[in-house]
Amino acid sequence: MSARALSFGMVAEAYERYRPGYPVELLDLVMAYAGRPVRTALEIGAGTGKATRLFTRREVTVTATEPDGAMLAELRKHVPSRVQTVQAAFEDLRPGKTYDLVYAAAALHWTKAEGRWSRMAALVEPGGVFASFGAPIQLADPAVAEAVRAARAPFLESDEVPSPDGTPPGHAMQWPGTELQRSEWFTDVQQVVIERRLTMSADDYVGHLSTISAYLELPTSDQEQVFDRIMRVLPETVDLAADIVVHLARRRHER
Repeated sequence: MSARALSFGMVAEAYERYRPGYPVELLDLVMAYAGRPVRTALEIGAGTGKATRLFTRREVTVTATEPDGAMLAELRKHVPSRVQTVQAAFEDLRPGKTYDLVYAAAALHWTKAEGRWSRMAALVEPGGVFASFGAPIQLADPAVAEAVRAARAPFLESDEVPSPDGTPPGHAMQWPGTELQRSEWFTDVQQVVIERRLTMSADDYVGHLSTISAYLELPTSDQEQVFDRIMRVLPETVDLAADIVVHLARRRHER
């Protein structure tokens, strides 16, 4: 995995504090798509367990995997004791057991493209579900967004993670749905957007930025400068667009 993918452990507590969780609407969506009981689930890149907690609400037996030990330690503080935790990258998971559901919350883009879907298929029960979801947070006010962009510009051109397969932002089907549609292992690919708006204080918004990998890669002195510059152009509270983009697919019974 890249250094950027493994940069979050140094800010595990901030990640837990400032990253928003997921609404029960997401859980309902995945379960309705499954169309059958979901008793076991495997989570890829569980972070501090934001999504883990959601899926344990339905008595699903969750195995949470995460390559960063510091993130996994933070996760264990917040999830039920029945959650099994495994420190491992997706590529290091060994097939053997299959699950009714395999999901990734804002983590799939850190996995390697080569062999991604054959490895995934080996973990999903035939007829079972794969789900990927994330909620990129964007400033809702264009003027504030432009002011932040200008403040950030001397240090970062962009703080976003580009689409792994180059799919443009305006395309009807976004990644990983584009890859799933081409995969021989999965079918019934769906993309659903759960609209969500949030409000944060300026302090909390900068705290959120401090957990984003693009900033974590900067030298400490640059991080301090860019966060100070951004704080100066923010109002006391900021409105955020935090729509959750969900991709769902079903494991074929036969290839």
